[in-house]
Amino acid sequence: MSALFPALAAPSDRPALRCGPDMLTYAGLARAAGALAVRIGGTGRVAVWATPSAHTAVAVVAALLAGVPAVPLNPRTGERELAHILGDSAPGAVLAAPGDELPAGLAALPRIDVDLAPADGPAAPVAEPDDAESPALVVYTSGTTGPPKGVVLSRRAIAASLDALAEAWAWTADDVLVHALPLFHVHGLILGILGPLRRGGEVRHLGAFSVEGVARELGAGGGTMLFGVPTMYHRIADALGEDARLAEALAGARLLVSGSAALPVHDHERITAATGRAVVERYGMTETLMNTGVRPGGEPRPGTVGTPLAGVDLRLVDEDGSVLKELDGETVGEVQVRGPNLFSGYLNRPEATAAAFDGDWFRTGDMAVREADGAVRLVGRKATDLIKSGGYKIGAGEIENALLDHPGVREAAVTGEPDPDLGERIVAWVVPADASAPPAEAELAEHVAGLLAPHKRPRVVRYLDALPRNDMGKVLKKALPAAR
Repeated sequence: MSALFPALAAPSDRPALRCGPDMLTYAGLARAAGALAVRIGGTGRVAVWATPSAHTAVAVVAALLAGVPAVPLNPRTGERELAHILGDSAPGAVLAAPGDELPAGLAALPRIDVDLAPADGPAAPVAEPDDAESPALVVYTSGTTGPPKGVVLSRRAIAASLDALAEAWAWTADDVLVHALPLFHVHGLILGILGPLRRGGEVRHLGAFSVEGVARELGAGGGTMLFGVPTMYHRIADALGEDARLAEALAGARLLVSGSAALPVHDHERITAATGRAVVERYGMTETLMNTGVRPGGEPRPGTVGTPLAGVDLRLVDEDGSVLKELDGETVGEVQVRGPNLFSGYLNRPEATAAAFDGDWFRTGDMAVREADGAVRLVGRKATDLIKSGGYKIGAGEIENALLDHPGVREAAVTGEPDPDLGERIVAWVVPADASAPPAEAELAEHVAGLLAPHKRPRVVRYLDALPRNDMGKVLKKALPAAR
């Protein structure tokens, strides 16, 4: 296969990466990553202490140049989970920034510090491996249903997904991507770091998210693209009314992308009203990388994640295994996908890998409907967001969007719980805009029934100070009962 990073084969003084005070040109990145690649060559796997830094980017690029699978580690991982990941992936070393304090669980591993400006680099750019199926990354899932599983991603999957996004979004070397996403997850690392580097463009990582940083880098900084998650866009939407510079910066960007969870319709509308720009969404997961994407320039359709990307086949399947043909925007089925973007399997888990597939179709566990043009609208996870109430299949996502349309609701999550009459009743978990005067339960039920349908109204409303979320801003619904 062709190189993942053509721009490193003929390095130049074009900017490649900036994170805080650290900036690397393509020549500097080739030198730093090349020198590290020589040091780690032949290692079975390497762990990467994935802080939001230029050191993490250099470490992962070096591993890819060396043909050594990298295992990104979330610096906030707990002791037990870290021990599981290390025992499962058996890395031969850990790569970290000089001065990073590593937990005791990593003490037994040889440590290699990442040097951004090595005195001696390779005489020529390091040649990348040409085996498309060779493992590139082992990314561990969140482990919501047991210990995390190591998702093995090949060079083929990474290249196919990034190239399909480039086609859908007209992503080129002229683009400057701005983001503040974690670098232990596929969104921030593969899309947000490897994506720009594969195109030969520039990435600017904010280190930590702030609306001020977004305004600076998209405005005077000349950024053309912004990647974020709904929590970030929600904060941006809140700030737009009082920050003309932020609105101007967003209006000047070529592409605003949200992912990792559904962006509420209310935030879509607020951002578009203030900037004239629509936020586009895409849909993917660790095992599949990117499946669908909204193409920019079309009519804004908040709530959809677009149509399948080039090379990706997608279908909806009913509970009995039959393939759904309806493109009516109403019939709910589980998303299954196949294509070159799929992972190679779960590390050391052949049974789990086999169970994840229906033939050559990957079972995503996500529930969705399809519109007349084939666009996908996700309604939630099969395990937590599909509610069977009164004979209806109801997706939690559309109820959450309806609740967020109420001025008295700041955050909302919807789950189902057993009901002797309905099978399951709809429960709304609400963070009120004003904690001292939350909207009444009956008022919220009537609001949802008026926007959607009577059978979709919440039967129970529980009020919280905040919703439990993970590092990517996704609501941890399995933690909600403990929040009562």
